[in-house]
Amino acid sequence: MGNALVDILLKLENDLLLETLALPKGSMQLVDSRTAADVIRAVGHNGATKASGGSAANTIHGLANLGVKTGFLGKVGKDEWGAFFKKDMESLDIDPILLESNTQSGRAIALISPDSERTFATYLGAAVEMRAEDIPSDVFSDYSYLHIEGYLVQNQELIEEAVKRARQHGVKVSLDLASFNVVEENLEFLRGIVRDYVDILFANEEEAKSFTEGLEDEAALEWMGKLCDMVILKLGAEGSLIKHKTELVRVKAVVANPVDTTGAGDLYAAGFLYGLINSLSLKKCGDIGALLSARVIEVVGPKMDSQMWEKLSKEVEKLS
Repeated sequence: MGNALVDILLKLENDLLLETLALPKGSMQLVDSRTAADVIRAVGHNGATKASGGSAANTIHGLANLGVKTGFLGKVGKDEWGAFFKKDMESLDIDPILLESNTQSGRAIALISPDSERTFATYLGAAVEMRAEDIPSDVFSDYSYLHIEGYLVQNQELIEEAVKRARQHGVKVSLDLASFNVVEENLEFLRGIVRDYVDILFANEEEAKSFTEGLEDEAALEWMGKLCDMVILKLGAEGSLIKHKTELVRVKAVVANPVDTTGAGDLYAAGFLYGLINSLSLKKCGDIGALLSARVIEVVGPKMDSQMWEKLSKEVEKLS
């Protein structure tokens, strides 16, 4: 469950246009629908690619490419972007449980500078209109895991209703904290949700530090582990730490030639959850997460093509 955004990647010939559009290089700016359209119009369609995106959608894409039966719950507009989002999901046999709004669909426009740095103009649109009462009554009945992106946490009633419904259906809840500023703004609520409903918690160093109010590495992991059954702390090039009750596992990072780090955490979650779904050891779950994370940062954007996934599937099979 997450923000349903269409990722649009546009290549810039130089950075002058960023100044014209008042978009600081390397930043992520929330914009309105008119500005989003102006950005696309100004840049043109130079090297444009698009895909169904958003943090949870990226994770679901990863799982679907590894052959896992998945669905995605989100909200889109009744427009070409919403139709594209649905079609892109269906192309991977992901069940698109998409609510519709009269507001335009959300878009995340990534402007790629010649040095590969990305500047985002994000229009959230219909994606942020999903409400607790929108959740279909039987939506979790066919699933074993519910994965939630932290960016949704600002809609606290929605999250609370979703995790309660999941618990009623015996569905395990996985939460990715998503961003340290989201954690800081919703700290007490997040801690309560993690303590009462979350089974699997993903956090990077900054998010963990915010969540524990200053702790790092194993100290942060230990603290979070008292609230949650399973905690995964992602440490970038240092690998990751996994805690499950009294078990502690350290996973090495996979060597990569990074081009764009977008999607690294989302794909780590996909690999880790794939391992859990297939009853693999925590070490193997982490190894598969590290592999997917390393490979996605070697391409521009959070999606990999079918040839890359074919190769990855074979590597995952060996790790399994």
